[in-house]
Amino acid sequence: MSVTLSRLNASAATLTKNRTEGSVVPASGMCVTCVDGCIGMCEIGKSAYRGHEVLYPQPFGVITTAAEKAYPVDYSHFSIMGTAAGAHGIEPDSDKAIFPAVRLEVTFGHDKGIRFRRPWILPGVGSTDVARNNWEGLAIGCALAGTGLTIGENVAGMDPQAVFKNGRVVDTTDLKRRVSLYKAYQRDGYGAIVVQANIEDTRLGAQEYAIEKLGVESVELKWGQGAKDIGGEVKIRTLADAQTLHQRGYLVLPNPTDPDAIKEFQRGTFKEFERHSRVGMVTEESFAKRVEELRAAGAKYVFLKTGAYRPADLARAVLFATRYKLDLLTVDGAGGGTGMSPWRMMNEWGVPPVPLHSLLYQYAKRLADKGATLPALAVAGGFVFEDHIFKGLALGAPFVKLVGMARAPLAAAMVGKTIGRAISERQLPVYVERFGDSKDEIFVTSAELRRLLGDKEFDDLPTGAIGLYTYYERLAQGLRQLMAGSRKFAVEHIAREDIAALTRDAAEISGIKHVMDVDQAEVERILST
Repeated sequence: MSVTLSRLNASAATLTKNRTEGSVVPASGMCVTCVDGCIGMCEIGKSAYRGHEVLYPQPFGVITTAAEKAYPVDYSHFSIMGTAAGAHGIEPDSDKAIFPAVRLEVTFGHDKGIRFRRPWILPGVGSTDVARNNWEGLAIGCALAGTGLTIGENVAGMDPQAVFKNGRVVDTTDLKRRVSLYKAYQRDGYGAIVVQANIEDTRLGAQEYAIEKLGVESVELKWGQGAKDIGGEVKIRTLADAQTLHQRGYLVLPNPTDPDAIKEFQRGTFKEFERHSRVGMVTEESFAKRVEELRAAGAKYVFLKTGAYRPADLARAVLFATRYKLDLLTVDGAGGGTGMSPWRMMNEWGVPPVPLHSLLYQYAKRLADKGATLPALAVAGGFVFEDHIFKGLALGAPFVKLVGMARAPLAAAMVGKTIGRAISERQLPVYVERFGDSKDEIFVTSAELRRLLGDKEFDDLPTGAIGLYTYYERLAQGLRQLMAGSRKFAVEHIAREDIAALTRDAAEISGIKHVMDVDQAEVERILST
């Protein structure tokens, strides 16, 4: 049976819809009858008068977006295997093997010097408005939870108050704020604040600045992400900002120094410039050189993040990260989560998460079987809840130590912030107000955080941070329950055998046994006694 995997010509992401919503051509997404006189509600129609603007999800600056494409195989095609017997990581005693006893702490890095209280990281939240406007919640929430947070690309270059000398950044406002917020709330050495860099960041010396002036220990090279296979983009709403970014070396469209473009902008023909980052050109020589430069600058830990590129590029990432002794490699599957990426690209390019993460396991195992010491691996691409985290860790075990999530934590921080605003304005919706009308009553972790921070610091705590911390608390307890049901009482005991494929396609792609083939030898032994 043929199945349409994409929604092609109308989406909430581009603020478009079909006129004949019940009758749409599957292959093109066009209305079955396209009528002369239609105002153009679909993506074709909107493109007829706004052109390239319709490439991107809208409205920019207040949204994150991920693909609508239904991939043939995804993580829902696996089921977690529980058991009624035994325990790993704890004594098999019903009074001791309880889910609160499950240990979620993860340690990694060449010296095992990075410690996370929970096995996930928030990767690559960069220069988009939605990230900057919610940074308080993200930074403070992650720090209090003892998990990692990555400052994404272009933050220094986009900072209007940043100071540059000879083309290199020497002072910032935004990057400094982002690092200091996280560090101020970090507890007992858990977690890490990571500064990522693309081509422009590298040219501007952003990571060297972060290491030398801000005390950052962990930096990340960026080859790409799951949402797109070009460089990062943002919208610029003022001519002055567009010209500043052009002067700093970014690709800005239209050219903000072109007199005709200036006139058109001032006339209102278009209302936003686009800032684009260049695409990288990976070679082993340049990669090795950059890793050496970062370590010479004082970086204690070096990471790499790569996107949903073709398998050969994934093989390069695994090999280079291993050969040059990186501390973490994050692999982000197609579909993505982003503040701004071309919508069609997000849906129609790249290797989806399950196939990509399955290839990652294959390549990692091949190198490990030859005696190589691999970096810790992280997988990303649409993870949201505790079951997703368990499955991601299991599919890549024993090499995958972390799951990367960005859209979901950002959503939690945004909701927390919005509730805080509603409390102050005394405009709580009924479905929230039934829990109370104050931070202490509404947020279930408030008593815990008040004990941890003290009354004054808790009272000053942004509700976005409380929202993120509370979401993480839910994930932690849910993951402990799933792990206890599988009798795995520490993250390092999660194994590929802890999940089963529900379809033969999922089994073939992943190498995970089909549910009907699980435990065959054990079943035979039991029934033969």
